[in-house]
Amino acid sequence: MTKIKELATSAEEIAKKLGIKKFDIYGSSIDETSAQVDQGEPKQVKASNRSSVTVRVWNDHQTVGVTSTTDTDPIGIELALKTAYEASSFGVTEHAPDFSPEATTSIPEVSQEQVTQAPVAQLLETLLGAEKQLIEAHPAITGVPYNGLSQRDIERFYLNSEGALRHEARSYASMYLYTKTEQEGKKPRSAGSFKMHRGLEQLDIKGCLQEATEKTISHLNYEKVKSGKYLVVFSAEAFLSLLNAFSNLFNAQSILDKQSLSTPESLGTTIASPLLSVCDDGLHPENIAASYFDGEGTPTRRVSLITEGVLTSFLHSAGTAKRLNAQPTGHANLGAKVTVSADFYHVFPGAPAEQEYSLDTAENVILIDDLHALHAGVSSLEGSFSLPIDGWVVNKGKKTSIDSATVAGDFRELLQSIVFVEKE
Repeated sequence: MTKIKELATSAEEIAKKLGIKKFDIYGSSIDETSAQVDQGEPKQVKASNRSSVTVRVWNDHQTVGVTSTTDTDPIGIELALKTAYEASSFGVTEHAPDFSPEATTSIPEVSQEQVTQAPVAQLLETLLGAEKQLIEAHPAITGVPYNGLSQRDIERFYLNSEGALRHEARSYASMYLYTKTEQEGKKPRSAGSFKMHRGLEQLDIKGCLQEATEKTISHLNYEKVKSGKYLVVFSAEAFLSLLNAFSNLFNAQSILDKQSLSTPESLGTTIASPLLSVCDDGLHPENIAASYFDGEGTPTRRVSLITEGVLTSFLHSAGTAKRLNAQPTGHANLGAKVTVSADFYHVFPGAPAEQEYSLDTAENVILIDDLHALHAGVSSLEGSFSLPIDGWVVNKGKKTSIDSATVAGDFRELLQSIVFVEKE
């Protein structure tokens, strides 16, 4: 925090010298170490430091210029302020960006949760051990071609000429394991697992191994399924992937750009089954990568998006909130253009269901564990999707892997057709 205060003081002095009255600076720095292995040998080790700083300057006509730099010493900041000021002459006059009215609002004291990074040798040892255990778990598992163990230290800050000053620092570690099988007379099968936590010591490596093993073995015996309509159960990961693919439903910037399935008048309309409620909650206890403020310095908060099937809110930056007569929600990303994105979806039951459903008693349902090719199989402006899946046919608790299949439909119809949301 001391360095950020020094940066703020330095920027203020330089701006005064240059005759700049209004500016803001957002920056982030990521220190990352990662490792990959292959058949008992180290495959790749990477260490990187990525920094970026975005500087915005307003002129006397309140048009804004934007520039970016990786240099935060006084010379670098002075050059960035000069460049942004010169660019402000060419800034947009219609809906020009401005400070967030909540950039100086107090936020809870942020605990700096950075964890000392483990040495690279420990990453490799851990990953090699995991690969070995997976290959030994079943004769059909011949390798773990996709794997990785990484740890990151992240720092973010925001400051402006009106006295706003935000800073946070945190760490997290992540692991993924993705297997491959070979059996005579059968197709190769794959499955995987991903885990993350605030540090390597807390990372659920055992759980990652167990999940990857169990899923892989469950896919060894597979059958084809007939084309048709089925009662489908989405895993949490699969549903969140699909929800994120159609995030323009809630994105105020997309709505203003007419690149959304929603319009400003959609608020208050029923878009889903009353059994469904969705929030965006960047401060949820399960969000390992939580941030307390967005790129404009607006505090992060819980935003109810769907309440018992009714669309109740959009995600806003300061600019979209002003245009739609709303409040900023803390979802802005600062760059050449201010964009809006979700933080951490939280899906939970809305109205009580008339009937309880369980995979232990359900007959002939499709359990979708994972969706693929979301970049190609989703038409986000039409609402349609057609995606390859990993999953099983489930009959009274017995799971049979699906050879290969595609799930297709309209996302809005899917939301309206929900018959049960499992309790947390």
